[in-house]
Amino acid sequence: MGRSCLPRWRLGRLMAGLQLILGLVVITVSLSCLYRFHSAGYFLHNEDICRTIYTIKEVKNSEGFDLKALHDRVDDVLEKMDYLYDKLEKTVKEMEKSKDGSKREIKRFLEDEVMKPFYHAHIGLRQIRLPNPEGIRNSTEKEEPLINKFLTEEIRKYITPKENRVGKVNMFGTERVYNTIGHSCVLMKMELEKYMDYDVGAYCDDDWNLAQKLMVNGCDPLPRRRCLTRASMTYQKPYPINESLWKLPDDRNVRWGNYLGYTKCTGCFEMEKENTKWVKNSTLLADFLIDDVLRVKPGDIRIGLDVGVGTGTFAARMREKNVTIVTTALNLGAPFSEMIALRGLIPLYISLNQRLPFFDNTMDMIHTAGLMDGWIDLLLMDFVLYDWDRVLRPGGLLWIDRFFCKKKDLDDYMYMFLQFRYKKHKWAISPKSKDEVYLSALLEKPPRAI
Repeated sequence: MGRSCLPRWRLGRLMAGLQLILGLVVITVSLSCLYRFHSAGYFLHNEDICRTIYTIKEVKNSEGFDLKALHDRVDDVLEKMDYLYDKLEKTVKEMEKSKDGSKREIKRFLEDEVMKPFYHAHIGLRQIRLPNPEGIRNSTEKEEPLINKFLTEEIRKYITPKENRVGKVNMFGTERVYNTIGHSCVLMKMELEKYMDYDVGAYCDDDWNLAQKLMVNGCDPLPRRRCLTRASMTYQKPYPINESLWKLPDDRNVRWGNYLGYTKCTGCFEMEKENTKWVKNSTLLADFLIDDVLRVKPGDIRIGLDVGVGTGTFAARMREKNVTIVTTALNLGAPFSEMIALRGLIPLYISLNQRLPFFDNTMDMIHTAGLMDGWIDLLLMDFVLYDWDRVLRPGGLLWIDRFFCKKKDLDDYMYMFLQFRYKKHKWAISPKSKDEVYLSALLEKPPRAI
């Protein structure tokens, strides 16, 4: 009986040899590709490579390619899409008035299966960046190093310097407009790109929580966006000014979806408790009354800033005294900003990280309560206080209201407040607990004439 001319052990050795040869080929090809990438500068983060991948560089008319025809054709398609969408929308509105059930079904089908996909396709086409064949200055083709850190198109468009279309220096004395974001935005790249990932012209996501997270972590100021902010579907007209100051706003005017509770401001939404603040005597020495403070500079306090956590009660009290107060208010677990606005007051949505958006020597008063307490780092506090000193006018008042800290830290914080050599009008220390104390002070900024 004959045996196989190719024994099993020889077949196995042959297969192993083929696998070894194929493996060597794969390794050789991989090393070759890696060498080419390295030679091109890809692994050294070469800016030209990034621009090649993510941007449209200068496009020249090559053989067989008509850039102007492409540009005109895209414009033509966009115009037709605009016309068709308007026609569809008009048809759907007419169907909405109909009492015919079948037409209502067709209306829903058109909205869900035709208009929404059509709209997203329209928006996507508008976002395509084509070079302008007429050569009009288009700064989105020029990029800065920071731009290559981001992939989302909207954030890249936002931070690209915008050149003046007329090619001249603008009213601000520059050739470009630079939109700013904080350097910490690069450290929060994923969150910022999520924040800027939307359809242009469509509704923004209900992402105020994400926006505030970016702000408090130093990505501040946030970029502007080209989407429409949502409001409550049941929004009601606010109360008139003679009622709104001391009346709890209608719940329907606030979107409560992401709120966590009023943990940072106990009683802030109870108007009967708020109504007694700064106007009734207390057993605590650190409690100053508004009338006593205003008597220090009668008629001189007209405008000011309240830095704290709350619903704007200090500003409401000062309005009754014909003083205009702007209130800083992040939404720290509760709708503080909405509440302040619905009371007819001015909320300034700003974090402790950011320089105050006021010019030098402009505020008559700065009041702070409930925010800057013994948790704050001394170096951060130094930067904040110097900025307050910058915007406070000569003769202006700094009202430190019930600042509390541990007894052992009191000397450090007292130095922080006293280093500016303000005139002391009021100064009081009261016990808060066994280990903590309250400090209240009313200080006047000196002239410091040059």
